[in-house]
Amino acid sequence: MSAVRRLVVKVGTSTLADARGRLDVAYVEDLARQLAAQRAAGREPLLVTSGAIRAVRQTLGERGVAARNHGASMPLQQAAAAIGQGVLLQAYAAAFGRCGLTVAQVLLTREDLADRGRFLNARNTLLALLDLGAVPIVNENDTVAVEEIKVGDNDTLSALVASLVDADLLVLLTDVDGLYTSDPRVDAGARKIDTVDAVTDEIARLVWDRPGLVSVGGMATKLAAARRAAVAGIPMVIASGRRPGTLPRLLAGEPVGTYFAPRADRLAARKRWIAFAVPPQGRLVVDAGAREALARRGRSLLPSGLVAVEGEFAAGDIVDVVAAGEDREFARGLVNFDAGECRKILGAKTRELEERLGYRSFDEVIHRDNLVIL
Repeated sequence: MSAVRRLVVKVGTSTLADARGRLDVAYVEDLARQLAAQRAAGREPLLVTSGAIRAVRQTLGERGVAARNHGASMPLQQAAAAIGQGVLLQAYAAAFGRCGLTVAQVLLTREDLADRGRFLNARNTLLALLDLGAVPIVNENDTVAVEEIKVGDNDTLSALVASLVDADLLVLLTDVDGLYTSDPRVDAGARKIDTVDAVTDEIARLVWDRPGLVSVGGMATKLAAARRAAVAGIPMVIASGRRPGTLPRLLAGEPVGTYFAPRADRLAARKRWIAFAVPPQGRLVVDAGAREALARRGRSLLPSGLVAVEGEFAAGDIVDVVAAGEDREFARGLVNFDAGECRKILGAKTRELEERLGYRSFDEVIHRDNLVIL
């Protein structure tokens, strides 16, 4: 932890709420002090925050709650988000201002991260804000986002932001102090796991999310964020946001929360964008030989290894790669052919491409430089 220089901290709705279900201004003040102390220690903190729903409730009362319900119309939900974001930022600006720091609001959608140019613009803006000594306050832009362009939850958004800025650490502050073998709120025998080397299927089965929680994210989304961070080479910690001094204790090296180890080989920035920032538009199914060549020997995906094509996509889109007989993708990449072309060259040798397509543009379906092994 002594090597951490840039950290992304995410705080959830349930952590920001007080006993009455309103935005806990005293907690916001304490969180600001903890992050300001890290800034004074020479670190660069970024905050990914939920809580707009609590801010709406605080300003509009039950009308705000109704506006944020899933049954409300999209324009009404977006209007409520616009009000809540303003109130939430005002609370953060006041709290950090008392610590001598300036905050900057950054609102993102999936489209901002999926488009390579906008992705780089967002990265450059965040890095410039850090150079200026400001604390970026990041949230999803719910005022314009619809389901098709939503990131969906702030656990995922925080992992994307951590990758975007090359963070050294991602911390998810929540209402539990780590990953447990079962829900500690109902099971006295639940045991906290201190370290997770990899988010395996066995670890994923420990998810104990319950319906009716006030936040959008749960433990499942936190484990998904851990997977993303690990592949990007970024360690992640799930810790209690309500225990006093969580951040300074963690960064002093105390075993706080649950630590998720990163993958040893940190991906280059462009490959992180391929892996996480862009929703896949389709899926390629490959045979066992191709899986071995891609995952173990660092080869490109050739047409001879293709056995099936799922979905419709254009050349240049991001697609998942899955082995025949398996369900979970093991790779993701930028494809050189559209879906129709891929179907025409299933199982083809390189010398057969021109005969099947009528032309020859690429030898590889996905070049290894545009392929990420997940």
